[in-house]
Amino acid sequence: MSWVTSRLGDVITLQRGHDLPDSQRQDGDVPVVSSSGITGRHADAKAKPPGVVTGRYGTIGEVFYIEEDYWPLNTALYVTDFKGNHPRFVAYLLRNVLGNYQSDKAAVPGVNRNVLHALKVRCPDPDVQTRIADILGAYDELIANNRRRMALLEDSARQLYNEWFVRLRFPGYEHTPITNGVPEGWEMRPLGHCARFLSGGTPSKARSEFWEGDIPWASSRELTTMRISDTTLHVTPEAIDAGSRLVPAGTILAVVRGMSLANEFRISIAAQPMSFNQDLKAIIPGTDVDPLYLFHALETQRNEIRDKAGEASHGTKKLDTPVLSEIKILVPPQRFQRLFSEMTAPQHALWDLLDRQIRNLRAARDLLLPRLMSGELAV
Repeated sequence: MSWVTSRLGDVITLQRGHDLPDSQRQDGDVPVVSSSGITGRHADAKAKPPGVVTGRYGTIGEVFYIEEDYWPLNTALYVTDFKGNHPRFVAYLLRNVLGNYQSDKAAVPGVNRNVLHALKVRCPDPDVQTRIADILGAYDELIANNRRRMALLEDSARQLYNEWFVRLRFPGYEHTPITNGVPEGWEMRPLGHCARFLSGGTPSKARSEFWEGDIPWASSRELTTMRISDTTLHVTPEAIDAGSRLVPAGTILAVVRGMSLANEFRISIAAQPMSFNQDLKAIIPGTDVDPLYLFHALETQRNEIRDKAGEASHGTKKLDTPVLSEIKILVPPQRFQRLFSEMTAPQHALWDLLDRQIRNLRAARDLLLPRLMSGELAV
């Protein structure tokens, strides 16, 4: 087994991604890949698979392997030439390199393509590259399989909500009069009469000790799935007292400010107690509104809620609390809410289990990664 030390630029060629303003996006199936992964779809592609994409600034250290035509955004770098090296091995090599990369940008973490090209790396022969890629790829395939199952669980809960509360085929619907889309005994209420809203905040970044705790601190970029169980940053109880807020498991979190509101209204359920920043709102249901029911009632209106967002400073979007408060929620009698919650709670519980498995698989993979990439473990 032979390993050769060379410049990263001798192993691959990286290129900055391409601009794609919201005004130019067209509906399509092509994934748009940013520094935080697939963030939307477009009609056209800029690159062919296999694709290896990593953040140029913002989210640093994540590497995404793409197996279809894609559009790499300008916040990312992508590989345009693998120079005969195994593409999936290259993805792991780049992940290992970035795990030790120290950004020289104080305000916004970033990587410089030319600096990366000059870094020294060790690269084995093609057969070893394939074996390393197969070993690490097995973990990623298990992770991807869990994510597919989680997406099916989300869709299952969504379909049940739509069947009962959108198409109004709830148990006993045949015998229930419906007037103007509202079954007898149900009511249409503003969200502000169904729940209250709590604001979050950001503890001082100048106090490094605030960011050495184990309490998850959520931001908008992490509200991309039905549930959120962990976050990139964690804070201490003192940090929460000084500038944020702690909410219990089961709380609905929604993005109310940021660039993402131009494309989608992000909403998730906290799977454990967590804090959150000022771009999010916690939505706390009243005593006669079930939390799981309310989450799905909001989730099914994501596009309509997104369209209510107004302009904020610096071109970002915002959802003011009075606007959120006026969103109409169909509120059925509590027996229907409880029945819906009982039928969907197992999906939510299984989602949490699969998510824990993903975190364990990722931790095991990341322990192996540097040892395989250094040649310490023979394959």
